Amino acid sequence: MVWLQYLLPQHWLSKLMFRFARIENTWLKNTFTRWFVKAYQVDLSEANREQIKDYKHFNDFFTRSLKPNARPIASDVIICPVDGAVSQVGSINNAQILQAKGRDYSVSKLLGNDPRSSEFINGFFTTIYLSPKDYHRIHMPYDGKLISMDYIPGDLFSVNQQTTQNVDSLFARNERVVCYFETEFGLCAFVLVGAIFVGSMQTVWHGQINPPYQKQVQHFDYQDQDISLKKGEELGRFNMGSTVIMLMPNQNNPFNLGKNQPVRMGQSLLV
Repeated sequence: MVWLQYLLPQHWLSKLMFRFARIENTWLKNTFTRWFVKAYQVDLSEANREQIKDYKHFNDFFTRSLKPNARPIASDVIICPVDGAVSQVGSINNAQILQAKGRDYSVSKLLGNDPRSSEFINGFFTTIYLSPKDYHRIHMPYDGKLISMDYIPGDLFSVNQQTTQNVDSLFARNERVVCYFETEFGLCAFVLVGAIFVGSMQTVWHGQINPPYQKQVQHFDYQDQDISLKKGEELGRFNMGSTVIMLMPNQNNPFNLGKNQPVRMGQSLLV
């Protein structure tokens, strides 16, 4: 029932979930986490801490780390940054990105009308959806030097398949964080998209970005700082799951991916 999301107090519900996910009451935390693991068939054998009781609270479990060899990093220059499923992949045509069949949205709106959106007018993209059962740390898909970051306020619609098929410009209207990196391919944009119950995102260089929720775009410039990340290093985390969008500059599409294809962090994305 997508229409109901227009009526829900999206940010209030997300604040509530943010607080609930940090409750340290042992019985409540263990009971809810145990239900979650069973309901979503979470594979805890990959986690550094396999026992539910070893997590401080639900968010500690949700952003769990994995065993060192659980996600081998491919030798290719672009890897998958997250576990999830490919929502869409392909070329950006005249500054329009495919959201779902019959629904496009503009690069400019996604990036908050940043002038650098011209770098991606005829580039390529992939959108990857993280389900609740997935590993929710986000890693660098390539070597890159951080140039800047924008926090762009917005709605918190769900980002599941039903919503992407029915809400216009979903990813360009939801709250999001855009990270710009200088890479061997040129300027790349990496977008973390928020969603209902996913009102908290963080990066390794900034920490928690939201909450608090802002009403204006927040710009962070890092050009004078030497913040460089290697392919496979942790970039950030979703405190609850959502979607990432990779924008590559104007050149041919090298991604070897199909719609709805399951992907894992560390695998090659190249042809």
